[in-house]
Amino acid sequence: MSDTPTRPADTTASAPPNPNVIVAVLAFAGIVVSLMQTLVIPIVPELPKYLNASASDTAWAVTATLLAAAVATPIAGRLGDMYGKRRMLLTSLAMVTAGSFVVALSDSLTPMIIGRLLQGLSAGVIPLGLSIMRDEMPAERLGSSTALMSASLGIGAAIGLPIAAFVADNFDWHTLFWTSGVLGGLALVLVVTLVPESKVRTGGRFDLLGGIGLAGGLVALLLAISKGGDWGWGSATTLGLFTTAVIVLLAWGFFELRTPQPLVDLRTTAKPQVLFTNLAGLAFGFSLFALQLIVPQLMQLPEQTGYGLGEDLLAVGLVLAPQGLVVMIAAPLSSKISKAFGAKYTLMIGAVIVATGYALNIFMMSEIWQLVLVSCIVGAGVGFAYGALPTLIMSAVPVSETGSANAVNTLLRSIGSSLASAACGVVVSQMTIDFGGHALPSEDSFKVIMAIGCCAALLALLLASFLPRRRAAASAPGTPAETVTADVAQKA
Repeated sequence: MSDTPTRPADTTASAPPNPNVIVAVLAFAGIVVSLMQTLVIPIVPELPKYLNASASDTAWAVTATLLAAAVATPIAGRLGDMYGKRRMLLTSLAMVTAGSFVVALSDSLTPMIIGRLLQGLSAGVIPLGLSIMRDEMPAERLGSSTALMSASLGIGAAIGLPIAAFVADNFDWHTLFWTSGVLGGLALVLVVTLVPESKVRTGGRFDLLGGIGLAGGLVALLLAISKGGDWGWGSATTLGLFTTAVIVLLAWGFFELRTPQPLVDLRTTAKPQVLFTNLAGLAFGFSLFALQLIVPQLMQLPEQTGYGLGEDLLAVGLVLAPQGLVVMIAAPLSSKISKAFGAKYTLMIGAVIVATGYALNIFMMSEIWQLVLVSCIVGAGVGFAYGALPTLIMSAVPVSETGSANAVNTLLRSIGSSLASAACGVVVSQMTIDFGGHALPSEDSFKVIMAIGCCAALLALLLASFLPRRRAAASAPGTPAETVTADVAQKA
């Protein structure tokens, strides 16, 4: 007898689930969670006043979410493979809902950080949603569905800023989190009622020691990256954290290769298609976030600098918002290209488009329409790339490891975004001008960041060129859920 958990009884068992409904609900859940990245941006400068704390302490409201997301993503993916993807998806949505309400009720630093930690623990929603789609979608719908789900990360980040800026300008700041709590609760209800649980389970025991090791290594690494600018890149604390991260992650890898049921199957991760797709995802995460960092700063600098546009944060959000729409349009187009030519070439096309957008941005940053154009070009490239990434991952891993493999790819994109934040912070702090006794980022600093973003996209292009030539249409990613369940049961 297999110890694989059985699919819970539900009222939808008598009729097959509607694929369109599943895609819409999962994409909505992904957008809700990705909104958490930009939700707090408009109020960051005011948090010390709101929470009666220092700026260095309130910065943890951002850092806490980053650290929690990094730890939760691979663990949620693996637990989803073992105990049910829908079950872990509901747990993640419960976290974001609870975290939002905790922050909405807070007026001091400690509950704010606790709430933001809970919000960060919801980061597994996108890889879990991708995995559910692989199990439930018809083969002909899988490519376009996973493309939209993967792109929801970029969509939410793009539309979140104008919405958050509008709410922060016109309402009490707690309204931001009441709203996110309601949206999280809505997503939770929709998943409960409309998304089925997959029968695909790996069973076995959770690799607790592997989870602790990966969490410790990632926390040390991301703390060093995110706080190194404040602590000093050559400080004992920063260097100590980097050293700790290297030692812990190497020891973790050694352990994972020798445990029978690892948290992350490093042998699968080392396959050329998985390895180079993950590295390309890291580069794309860097490229996407670089634009979202430099456009707000450039637009809000005083016009008297000669290159700043003197706009407020709401205008910044409106400039970046079309990027989310372009990502949404480009994602299904990427699926069609993948079917015709292979996801490898879709990823390479996305890299070329992103590199072109950054190259244009070096020479086109003096007018608002130019920034809108550039953000849309980069958004198109991101839509193509983010649509291709899950297809490449899922066509190279067993269906029983879908959640874990997608989670690793999502994690690397997030690490790429953290690296972009650190790199941009270094550049703008070192290349400054004196403006009325204040040091402001120079025009050249923005051009350097744009050049770095362009190079990151070209690096992704190079990495994608090493992917094996395999047409996505040749075989649908994965194996039918019923077959895998039978295989798992037989092995058990």
